[in-house]
Amino acid sequence: MRLTTLAHAVVGSILLIASHTSHGQSAIKLPDLGTSALQVLPLEKEQAIGEVMMMQIRSQLPLVQDPVLDEYLTSLGNKLVANANDVRFGFSFFWIDNQAINAFAFYGGHVGVHTGLIAQADNESQLASVLGHEVAHVTQRHLARRMQQAKDNSALTLAGMIAGILTTIVAPDAGMAIISANSTQSQLNQLSHSRKAEQEADRFGMQTLYEAGFDPSQSSEFLTKLAAQVRYQTKPPAFLLTHPLPESRISDVRLRAQQFAPRYVPASLKFELAKSRVLARYHFESQHAQSFFENQLRLKATEMSKQALEYGLALSLLDQGKLEQSQALLDKLLEQDENNLFYLDAYTDLLIAQKQPEQATKLLQLKHEFRPNNQVITLNLANAAIEAKQLDKAEKLLKLFLLEKPEHALAKDLLTKVYKEQGDKAAYHEMHASLLAQYGAYIKAADEIQRALNHTNKQESVKEARLKALLSQYRQMQKELAKL
Repeated sequence: MRLTTLAHAVVGSILLIASHTSHGQSAIKLPDLGTSALQVLPLEKEQAIGEVMMMQIRSQLPLVQDPVLDEYLTSLGNKLVANANDVRFGFSFFWIDNQAINAFAFYGGHVGVHTGLIAQADNESQLASVLGHEVAHVTQRHLARRMQQAKDNSALTLAGMIAGILTTIVAPDAGMAIISANSTQSQLNQLSHSRKAEQEADRFGMQTLYEAGFDPSQSSEFLTKLAAQVRYQTKPPAFLLTHPLPESRISDVRLRAQQFAPRYVPASLKFELAKSRVLARYHFESQHAQSFFENQLRLKATEMSKQALEYGLALSLLDQGKLEQSQALLDKLLEQDENNLFYLDAYTDLLIAQKQPEQATKLLQLKHEFRPNNQVITLNLANAAIEAKQLDKAEKLLKLFLLEKPEHALAKDLLTKVYKEQGDKAAYHEMHASLLAQYGAYIKAADEIQRALNHTNKQESVKEARLKALLSQYRQMQKELAKL
């Protein structure tokens, strides 16, 4: 599914929390109850802070709105979470369009993954090893512990700490400087705490990796690969700025992996297809991607399968408008696996590019009947229906989908487009407001609700009452946000 980036007006400030430092210092009083992270930061507070941080990330970073990649990452992440210890709430996984090798986790179980990470990973176990490590940071509550350590040493304000963490996510080197500037701790103590957290995340993450069926030895292989890059770069990968890598750590991880029984893990086609998709659409320009995949196919000695390389080549051709060449590859791939979501998604893009959206809706409708709740099929079908001017069909699909996933930004964006095409201004402004609220732009969301009210007939008393309640809610949420 190929859509333009969501281009809605959002919060203009760099860090909402940082801009409300005085509020944060006065509104949140951390109890002096020892060193337990659970005592210092209750789970509900952790989740609330995580949601605020997620709003800021949505408004500042180029999140990848790609149902196929989301489906793959969420499936992989949930497989690890299901085998982790001390899971206290649900996790959410998301992609960031950034070629840096990085991943991060923060309050409330949010895990962000740069597209550069999968582009550099050799296999699924390597990617899973990083995700397992990040899941462990959350389950072991390392950020909450760090907050407690800062409090014990009078080192950081809550607002300053969160601002530093957020900035670290956006720009790791700048973020570490903010944390240092806010701290009276010595550099040695900060490093010691960080290394201890990394050791614990390595230990719990590797256990999770093994329990989930992956190869623990690939964890040290990936760290070795990152360490090798440091030798040839003046600036280390972003991952190493937030995940210190002393020489002893690779040895520790390798020795820990040897404690597990050797395991052969077959190549994952889904991983390879996801990697090809990232390389084709987020890593290379389309022409360079075409050259890359054609060269790899000629070599015939690549780590990636022929299917994955042909899929990547088909995408690069499709994005250049070379539709016949792309179709020849996609027809062949679909013949091998007619229900593959990666292939169906690309074929939908192809049919729309060929001005045949009706054909796409017929193809996807059959798939939707067997997998009615799948986001890849549903959102592609809705998008094709919009292109085919089957607006009522698209509206029904998206409304049902949002009942199950009410915070899905791409589905909301598509439904906003439907209402605009239908000329339903009240519904358009209401849905636009809901989307803005996910970015923490409650003032703008309230403005959109006011516009929706202006397009509501006085006879629609129930709808008017609901919109007024939403208006009040968004204004109250803006006040609550300022108190964090």
